[in-house]
Amino acid sequence: MKRLLSIPDFLNIYSISRSAFYREAAAGRIRLTKIGKTTRIAVEDAEAWASSLPTTGETANVCI
Repeated sequence: MKRLLSIPDFLNIYSISRSAFYREAAAGRIRLTKIGKTTRIAVEDAEAWASSLPTTGETANVCI
């Protein structure tokens, strides 16, 4: 059985705002799981999202 996080738990664990969370979900970078009327995030999907983020030492593709 998959371990699932609620949206508030995800926001708290990963220190992300609700609006940033929904932008990430809309872009397909965070996979959501619907169970009835509730929305959950599988721990494995949350960890995959977090590991895909750039680390402090990496540079982003920025046009100046």
